[in-house]
Amino acid sequence: MLRRNQKLIVNSSTSNKISRRTALGGLASLATVSIVPSRVLGLNGQTAPSNQLTRAILGCGGISNAHLGMPGKILAMCDVDSNRLKGQMAKVQKTGNKDVKGYHDFREIIARDDVDIIHTCTPPHWHAYMAIAAAQAGKAIWGEKPMSRTIGEGMAMKKAIEKAGVAFRINTWFRFRSNFYGSGVTARQVKKAVDGGLLGKGPYKVTLSGITGFNWKFNWSGKTNLQVQPVPDHFDYDFWLGPAPYRPYNAHRTHGTFRGYWDYDGGGLGDMGQHYLDPVQYILGKDDELPVSVEIDADPQDTDAVGSWRRITYKYADGTTIVLDGENKDKDAAFIEGPEGKIFRGFKSDVKGFAEKLKSLPEPAPQVTDFHQAIREKKKFALNEQNGFNSCTLINLGKIAHRLNANLKFNPKKMQFVDNALANSLIDQPCREKWKLPV
Repeated sequence: MLRRNQKLIVNSSTSNKISRRTALGGLASLATVSIVPSRVLGLNGQTAPSNQLTRAILGCGGISNAHLGMPGKILAMCDVDSNRLKGQMAKVQKTGNKDVKGYHDFREIIARDDVDIIHTCTPPHWHAYMAIAAAQAGKAIWGEKPMSRTIGEGMAMKKAIEKAGVAFRINTWFRFRSNFYGSGVTARQVKKAVDGGLLGKGPYKVTLSGITGFNWKFNWSGKTNLQVQPVPDHFDYDFWLGPAPYRPYNAHRTHGTFRGYWDYDGGGLGDMGQHYLDPVQYILGKDDELPVSVEIDADPQDTDAVGSWRRITYKYADGTTIVLDGENKDKDAAFIEGPEGKIFRGFKSDVKGFAEKLKSLPEPAPQVTDFHQAIREKKKFALNEQNGFNSCTLINLGKIAHRLNANLKFNPKKMQFVDNALANSLIDQPCREKWKLPV
């Protein structure tokens, strides 16, 4: 049954009657069905039947703790590790919420008609699959970072979300609130200085390192000597792998250390990249642009386990560069510099009269920073599927260069690497047959 003021949209290849079994039969089935709330179609007002938007959390690992206290009642939680599911369910129930239900299969939650927002708190190899299914069911999506595991999955995600017209956000907030890590200032203030021309008209150079306040987490490296281990009874490892290639179980592949393996993420760059790079993209006014090259300084990488890198450099067509200094080599680096000045960590600048000049400049354009407002009023959230896709693509460009240990040229219009078939093969990584991307 659909909620009041919803429509069931079925394509020509789908029968008029869709059973619950069909809806749960796989993501391919979900690709043909969209349950679109009235707020998306513009029917009978812009708000949900209830004044309170409801939520479901997919994935009960450590990151899900950051989502538990967000606005909206939690109706459902899901995990393929029954111990993790039990632990997080207990936390929710202790708040007095007795209506929350636990699930093993996320598709059962997406098939519910009373859930408004899907939180994807899983490893990145699941982000696109869950988000696309949720979008096609007319649900808003609160995604974890990085937005997607690959460039191809990100493109599919973006397309599905835009087509469904649902609200989307990524769980990083430094472009619109809080001090931007160790820089000592908000991204908004730096953008104000850049937009006001205090550093010149560009091109600019941004350095992200421990010197400028951004340490890269190389502790997320994988192991190359994993031994086969028995799968615990409480853990459905095959379902956890989902679209990722099958590999024998070892605990280090999963849960808190999954980021160390290419099949699921990309080490410290995957973990911190969107936190660090999305605000830089905002500061530089590059929300609609992508670099034309990426250079890597690292040792050759294992085909399975992610290792560390020393330096990654992105260059845009206008000469603007972003440097990820993993070994903190540039001891005097400015956070951002232009042809007429620099801003260092702590918002110190070599521009004469910087503080006074900054006061006279206009503020950057306002942003929608309340996700529930974005849902109800059909407005783009500050960090959405469009600008979020670009900042995540920065991560995935760096990951591919790192994985191949190769400098790469990129064509943003074609979304292809230039004269590098191996790099292009990593834009869309193969997935297991039963988990083909539902687009």
